[in-house]
Amino acid sequence: MADGGAPVTMSDVARLAGVSTATVSRVVNRRYGVRASTVEQVRAAIEQLGYETSLVATSLRSSRTNVLGLVTHSFQSYTAEVLKGVMDALRQSGFDLIVYANSDLYGTYSDGWEQRHLARLSGTLTDGCIVVTPSREVRSGTPVVVIDPARGSEAPSVTADNFAGATAVVEHLLGLGHRRIGFIAGRAGIEAAWSREQGYRTALAEAGVPIDPRLIARGSFDPDSAAPLARALLERPDRPTAVFAASDGMALKTLEVAGELGLRVPGDLSVAGFDNIPESALAEPRLTTVDQSMYRLGNEAARMLMSLVRGDWEGPRRVVLPTRLVVRGSTAAPG
Repeated sequence: MADGGAPVTMSDVARLAGVSTATVSRVVNRRYGVRASTVEQVRAAIEQLGYETSLVATSLRSSRTNVLGLVTHSFQSYTAEVLKGVMDALRQSGFDLIVYANSDLYGTYSDGWEQRHLARLSGTLTDGCIVVTPSREVRSGTPVVVIDPARGSEAPSVTADNFAGATAVVEHLLGLGHRRIGFIAGRAGIEAAWSREQGYRTALAEAGVPIDPRLIARGSFDPDSAAPLARALLERPDRPTAVFAASDGMALKTLEVAGELGLRVPGDLSVAGFDNIPESALAEPRLTTVDQSMYRLGNEAARMLMSLVRGDWEGPRRVVLPTRLVVRGSTAAPG
């Protein structure tokens, strides 16, 4: 602390070291162009002022902060379950966690949010980051592990077997007798969204059911994006008898829209989702879905990232976890 108990500032360090604030900034951010003797002066000032408990000072001393980051666009039930898995993996590991997210819940996916978030956390603040559902390839000077990567991504990643999960839920609906099955897709650019759509298409094709493009709607995983899409599907004169949404959030919104239109679920319409978020088991009726173990996605990603930071990861760069169909009361034979 500086005089009076106020937090130590960069100006305090500069004053004690006898250098400019700009020079302290260059040392803190490990930029070139500062003489070795000046770097040592700044480090000594940081230590003397009691700044050694800060992440910056720790990074300067050891080139490690022992802090990992979790970068996400927004907080949803999916993200919360992932975070539980991450925190359990980090328990007693010696690593702490910084979580960085946009403040606009379910806000617009502004172009490049992933890279901007990484730039703010990587290096001085964190030793590595987990990035949740980026829509493009991410790059960083420190290790990165992606949960549900962008299509074509080469970054180390952890994902569920989305194709198998989607195939299973559509086969379940086909087995009940449904032939007009609507699909509300997820956010474009994410491999998981693409794989779930491929699972939907493959299951129909293998059953000999023609794919009707009018029954496929393009969502974004944002629950609110599903409301107009579900309404458009369900107000068709030849409406589907079942709707599979690529996320539970969108499936739950479809349940709401069905109720507003006077459709009984599952008597008039079957609805299924993907994720198995806690809310899916609390819906009325309870939602048929695909369990992709979001907790385990976070847990595996954190373990991989810690090993990458330590330099001892020997497993595959891409981990694919199994999925499981969970049949509940929102699906039944066509009325």
